Amino acid sequence: MAAALRGALWGCLLLCVSGIVPKPRNARISSVNFRSVLLWDPPGVRKGNLSYTVQAKSIFPKQNFNNVTTNLNVTECDVSSLSVYGAYVLRVRTEWEDEHSDWAVVRFKPMADTVIGPPSVNVKSESGTLHVDFTGPAADREHDKWSLKQYYGSWIYRILYWKKGSNKKVIHIDTKHNSEILSQLEPWTIYCIQVQGVIPEWNKTGERSQELCEQTTHNGVTPVWIVVTVLLGSMLAVIISVPVCFFSFWYLYRFTKHVFFPSYIFPQHLKEFLSKPPSGSQFFSPVPQEEHHFHDWLTVISEEPKSQRDETVEEASGTAEHHQDSKQEISDSEILPPLERDQTLLTLQSG
Repeated sequence: MAAALRGALWGCLLLCVSGIVPKPRNARISSVNFRSVLLWDPPGVRKGNLSYTVQAKSIFPKQNFNNVTTNLNVTECDVSSLSVYGAYVLRVRTEWEDEHSDWAVVRFKPMADTVIGPPSVNVKSESGTLHVDFTGPAADREHDKWSLKQYYGSWIYRILYWKKGSNKKVIHIDTKHNSEILSQLEPWTIYCIQVQGVIPEWNKTGERSQELCEQTTHNGVTPVWIVVTVLLGSMLAVIISVPVCFFSFWYLYRFTKHVFFPSYIFPQHLKEFLSKPPSGSQFFSPVPQEEHHFHDWLTVISEEPKSQRDETVEEASGTAEHHQDSKQEISDSEILPPLERDQTLLTLQSG
C-alpha cells in the first residue's frame, strides 16, 4: 500500500513538473483455456483523458512489433487471436495528447502460460460402483472450440475421490479415457469426486472440477425396506385415486346427461290410449294336415318237408292271388266314395 502511494505521488510529481507521462503499472496476462487477455493498472495520476496502445511481436520467428490496438480507453486488451503455438512479447504504453509513456513489457507463451480449466463431470451410482464420465475442457477462442487434448501431445485425466466426512487420504486414479468405473467401494456410503486434466509433458495440472458426491448401493440390490415402502406408497396412491376418478367420472356423466339428455314427462292422453286393451283379436288355430299311412305286405315262409312243400307252394300261390285280388279291390275302392270304400274294406277284412 505504501509503495503504491509512493508510486502515485512520484507519477504526479513527474507529470506536473516535467510533463512526463507515467507508464501503465502491473502489466500481466490472464489466460484460461487459451482465452488470453492483457491486463494492466492505470498510472497513479490521471490528467485529462488517457489512452493506451498495445503492440506484440513474435519471438520465434523473430518479428517487429505490430499494433494490436490503439486509442484504447480501458485497461485490458484481448490477445486470443495470437497463435497458441508461438512465443510473444507484449507491451503497452500510456498516451496523453501528443505525449506518451515508456512501454510496460510482458512475455507470453500460450501453451505454457494458459491455465487448464476444469472438465465437465457426470457421476452415476450403479451396482455398488460409481461410473464417472468427463469431457473437456475446450478452447475458449472465437473461431476455435476444440478440446485442449488436441493441442497437447500428452493428456491424462486425474480422478480424485474420498469418503465424505472422513479424514482419510484422498485416492486418485489417472486415465487416458473419458470414463472410469470406481469399484471396491463401501456399500451405502457417500463418496465425493473431483476430476482435473494433467499434462506431464508441460508439467501442467489443470483446475479441479466441482465437487460431486454420490451414494453407492449394495451390489445393485435395493433393500427390502425401500421396496416395501414404494409398494405401500403405490397401493395407497391407487386406493385414493380410484375412488376419486370414479366419482369424478360419475359426476361428469350425470352432469352431461342432465345437460344433453334432460328427463321429460310422457303425455297423459298417450298413457290412457296405450293402457286400453285392443278392440278385438282373431285367433287362428292351425288345421291339422291329413295323415297318410303306407303299408307293405310281408310273407314269412318256413322250411318244411317235401310232401308239405308242394302243399305250401299251392297255398302260397293261392294266398298271392288272394292278395292281388285284395290289392285290386283296394285300388278300386280308392276311387269309390268314402262310404262305399269303408264297406268294401270291412268286407275284405271279414273275408
